[in-house]
Amino acid sequence: MDDTAGLLCVGLDPDLEQFPAPLQRFTDVEEAIVRFNVGIIEATADLACVYKPNLGFYLAHGVPGLRALERTRALLPPATPAILDAKIGDIGSTAAAYARGVFDALGFDAVTVNPYLGEDALEPFLARPDHGIFVLCKTSNPGSADFQDLPVTDDCGAGPLHLAVARRVAEWDAAYPATLGLVVGATFPGELAAIRQACPDQPILLPGVGAQGGNLPAAVRASIDARGGGLIASASRAILYAGGGDDWIQRAREAALTLRSAIDDARYANAA
Repeated sequence: MDDTAGLLCVGLDPDLEQFPAPLQRFTDVEEAIVRFNVGIIEATADLACVYKPNLGFYLAHGVPGLRALERTRALLPPATPAILDAKIGDIGSTAAAYARGVFDALGFDAVTVNPYLGEDALEPFLARPDHGIFVLCKTSNPGSADFQDLPVTDDCGAGPLHLAVARRVAEWDAAYPATLGLVVGATFPGELAAIRQACPDQPILLPGVGAQGGNLPAAVRASIDARGGGLIASASRAILYAGGGDDWIQRAREAALTLRSAIDDARYANAA
């Protein structure tokens, strides 16, 4: 990750019910999604360090949605990495098929994965050089505590499960050619700080900084690495649906500018 670049990740999560009025006239779902995403890309191409489509918003529309995802991937700026947010986790040949689909068929640079099935289930992803793998660690939703905070004991002693996951991901990063990172929600700055301490070098994908109400300055301070980077702060709804009228693209840009400035303010205050 280029530590001199911005840290804003724009999530491309198209929800037809929230589309701006000028796009409501489209009855072709594929075309409506693509036109919406094109507008958001136009608004943010010079502001986003990463784009992150969430598979669920495309799969919800079946084949037209998947075609829209494929077209969206092709339209993203070539120099800007793209993460497919799919939270994949499966075993053996199925995991290998997922990896081929995400990286080879769709051409994504990185993917989010679920560690619950263990190392062997993630190996087809971890074995991919020049790709990023973001492992769910401490997610931003309130129910994350149901399992992610359970006390466990590993070689480093007792602690919550999410810390054990973070340490294991750091081990995998040293053993495999892929670049491994962690998904940690901005809604839990205390846990973020402990995870960053345990994993000083892992990039963190930070959801929850926009509509989910995460404490942005606290989250950035907790998760920034020693170089002032190592962090991708992700926002979707706060940018995508900032405006619903004819000026929706400009409103999206304004929201992205505001959020990126807030991230930078917290980032450089932390470095000062």
